[in-house]
Amino acid sequence: MAILIGLLGATHCVGMCGGIAASVSMSQDDSRRGIPLVIAYNIGRISSYAVAGALIGLLGYQLSSGGVGILLRTLAGVLLILMGLYVAQWWQILTRLERAGGVLWRYLRPLASRLLPADTLPKALLLGGLWGWLPCGLVYSTLIWSSAAGHWYDSALLMIGFGLGTLPAMLTTGVLAQQVRALMQRKGVRRGAGMLIILFGVYTLPLSALTGH
Repeated sequence: MAILIGLLGATHCVGMCGGIAASVSMSQDDSRRGIPLVIAYNIGRISSYAVAGALIGLLGYQLSSGGVGILLRTLAGVLLILMGLYVAQWWQILTRLERAGGVLWRYLRPLASRLLPADTLPKALLLGGLWGWLPCGLVYSTLIWSSAAGHWYDSALLMIGFGLGTLPAMLTTGVLAQQVRALMQRKGVRRGAGMLIILFGVYTLPLSALTGH
């Protein structure tokens, strides 16, 4: 499910991270030489998701131990539904989460800017590691969902799965930026992906939340 959420959410990822991925690829005169840089960038990005997943997984474990596991899973399901609405562009309420995450990004953005142009593998890797903390409602929703996994390592694995799901779109964005962006921005693609994510959210909700008992 984590991989599928990443694949479906790629319609949003292209808009959020596609530009920086394309710039990493185009830092080389030959686009083929830019492919290793794009791969390094994405390794860094997915690694940051894993770290965030581990951290929130620890918090989720503590909360679950305190007897609020059902509440946490309900929140995760609701956020998945909101994510689907967000991806489909039916309701952009998750932008409020992005604004909240902007507090951290204000400190990280200057560091990321210093790594541009990311024309070496270490710079591309570090840039991806920092860019993974870019305020993103899709990532935040998936993080909350992963926090209900039960253990920090499960949460980290779910976030790695999510990152791997975004990988096909992000890798091709670095090489075929305009073509991929055009495909992902089609209303039918976005709405279909949004509907599937909403179904995942309903499936995630505990039975008590659906029946009211």
